[in-house]
Amino acid sequence: MCRFLVYKGSEPIQISHLVTRPRHSITNQAFESKLRLPSSRPMNADGFGIGWYDPLPPSPASAILPHQTPSPAPISRDSSPEEVADKQNGCAEEHEDGHAKDEEASKELLRKREEERELENERPCVFKSISPAWSNANLTRLAEKIRSPLVFAHVRASTMAGAPSEDNCHPWIFDRLIWMHNGEINSFPKIKRALQMSLSEELFLYPSGYTDSEWAFMVFLSKLKDPHARSFSHVELRNAMMETIRFINELSKKAGITGPSLLNFVVSDGQTVVATRYISSRTSEASSLFFSSGTSFDEYQEGGLYRMTKADKREDIIMIASEPLTFERSDWMEVKTNTMIVITPKMNVLQIPIIDEFWVPPQDPASQHRSTDFAVALGFGHGFASAQASTEVAAAG
Repeated sequence: MCRFLVYKGSEPIQISHLVTRPRHSITNQAFESKLRLPSSRPMNADGFGIGWYDPLPPSPASAILPHQTPSPAPISRDSSPEEVADKQNGCAEEHEDGHAKDEEASKELLRKREEERELENERPCVFKSISPAWSNANLTRLAEKIRSPLVFAHVRASTMAGAPSEDNCHPWIFDRLIWMHNGEINSFPKIKRALQMSLSEELFLYPSGYTDSEWAFMVFLSKLKDPHARSFSHVELRNAMMETIRFINELSKKAGITGPSLLNFVVSDGQTVVATRYISSRTSEASSLFFSSGTSFDEYQEGGLYRMTKADKREDIIMIASEPLTFERSDWMEVKTNTMIVITPKMNVLQIPIIDEFWVPPQDPASQHRSTDFAVALGFGHGFASAQASTEVAAAG
């Protein structure tokens, strides 16, 4: 069971208000999940990662090297007055030409440096570690210093064999895109080769780890017209996400895999956020997913008690999380199973059904009776109602 969190705001937030300070921050969820049943499931101690977009200040004018003014050619003492005049006129013309060329070169240098700086601004920063999030002093220090309008955070409980590795910690980045996952692709080794063969050489060689989550990211990138693009529309990103899920299901079907895959993905380009709550089953619930929105997210009582407040109709803050950061249920809305949630650059929230063979329409009574057994057995959590029912049953027993 992993846990992830996404924050998008009209203003930057100090990351500690998301990952360390709240009593039920994602760091605390790593060892004290409220939606994880049974409680004997392993903790999220296989590493963590945070990612953020951090605009840099504009380039100072002094960064551009001043152009050199060419020295005039020496004039011979034996030159006639006419020759001297011709040489002086020639020097003046050369000086003007040289000045124009130097000015053009300076402008080109400025343009290139500004372009490089803009590209760097667009790329997210990532900090990962294989240590448990709750015991990492560097995370605590960094979280108090970093401010960002868009933050990804992830705590990991590995579902794969092998020693923990930073290469396998979420999130991953590719140019300006950032990606993370809560769940697992069922029987991934059975489809891994076919998945890899579908990729370009660049995307095949890109992963540094070996998780199903990172390879799913490569599939997503392959569904974009140009994964290196400087900008993406929210429609392009959500269509690529739909195609990613469709392709994984197609490979699983061809491989004869009958068990469900849990595909809670989230991706961003720094402007748009696209997340999914999805399971390839008509009868089971997906891993838990919630969202919250408002105008401010503040500590209202000592001890790390936070709440989302809404002063007016505008959305200044939107958060998506595997598990709520606050104990105020009214702060959070549960995302329905097999639904995509999109945060647009203008801070609008869209909920879009993922309509495929596993979609159950809301008017179908079966949509109200999905079983949580599969997600719970794997420790991936479930919704508020399911958690309350399970807790009551456990208490009665």
